[in-house]
Amino acid sequence: MKKYVYLLITLSIIFLAGCKSAKKSLKRGDFDDSVLRAVEKLKNTPNHISSLDILKAAYPRALEQHLDDISRNKNNSDPFRWETELDGYVSLNKLSDAINKCSVCARAVEARSFVPEERNARDQAFATRYREGEKSFSVGTRESARVAYEHFERANAISPNRDDIQRKLDESFEVATFKVVVEQVLVTSKVYQLSNAYFQDRINEFLQTNKRMNKFVRFYTPGEATDIKLKPDHIITLQFDDFVVGQTLVERNTETVTSKDSVKVSEKTVGKMKVPIYGKVTAKLTKSRKTVHSSGLLDMRIQDFQNKRIVDQEKFTGEYNWMCEWANYNGDERALTAAELRMCKSQELLPPAPQQLFIEFSKPIYDRLTNKLKNYYAKY
Repeated sequence: MKKYVYLLITLSIIFLAGCKSAKKSLKRGDFDDSVLRAVEKLKNTPNHISSLDILKAAYPRALEQHLDDISRNKNNSDPFRWETELDGYVSLNKLSDAINKCSVCARAVEARSFVPEERNARDQAFATRYREGEKSFSVGTRESARVAYEHFERANAISPNRDDIQRKLDESFEVATFKVVVEQVLVTSKVYQLSNAYFQDRINEFLQTNKRMNKFVRFYTPGEATDIKLKPDHIITLQFDDFVVGQTLVERNTETVTSKDSVKVSEKTVGKMKVPIYGKVTAKLTKSRKTVHSSGLLDMRIQDFQNKRIVDQEKFTGEYNWMCEWANYNGDERALTAAELRMCKSQELLPPAPQQLFIEFSKPIYDRLTNKLKNYYAKY
């Protein structure tokens, strides 16, 4: 019983909130929203009187508002005025469809349909964008092709897959696109080819994921460029100029350490009793640290394909230091702190294989390189 009462209260709150929302929309002049909210309420609660009253008040005003806007727009000199007219008819037909799908709503108001008018406005809007696209594309420059593509894209949004619009989109995009080939990463040592392959794979993955860093920049691998006989705008060359892998440095430091507190060091007999003797103890502690340093320098050059001029060049550094620490002691272990004792229980470890060290120092290079490419081609 309690659940049933709770459900009724919840539904009442929802219905009341919906009614208030429709009323608020009506008061602030958002007549479309008011109509749609009232219709939604009446579909669920056909006898909701206040929603019916709101619908009767809001729909005529929504109709009048849209028709006035459409009428004023007809005198507009904007070549794309048909799109504004289309928006108006789409909104009116949306209201009409909503009302006619609700029987009580359809009896309360006579919703007007503007399907032929919407179709005509859509045809005119599409034709205008299509003509403007062809006009821009005929100029023959990359910039005009980009303008053309925007027109064709808008035309396709107005009326999808119509006529030969996809072909126009493809043709204009091809001319509009700035094409960049990123060559394979060069490394001079055969020993590190496997690690370089890992770096190259990451570069390829980045280019595939960001194939179009902005709308009109496209990246290609050499294989892709060869397959389609591409004439690129830029060629990016990447080469490791210098790198060192596994440069080892071992440091040792020996010191005498003394316990912080006094500890039992011996006993003496006083009478018939043994009495402990306390004092501080020492140990000779040797700490060892092995550092394996690896670093590299990647040269990036961006070359204009037509005139072979280097338009940008930058070098990216990366480094990685692998470290291992351990210790040993002679003397009384009670002289050691807990941290020193743990260190003495550690052992000298073997560093990662050279291949892995190469990969590790190349990671920051990858980050710096990809950020550079994103920023550089954002302007194209």
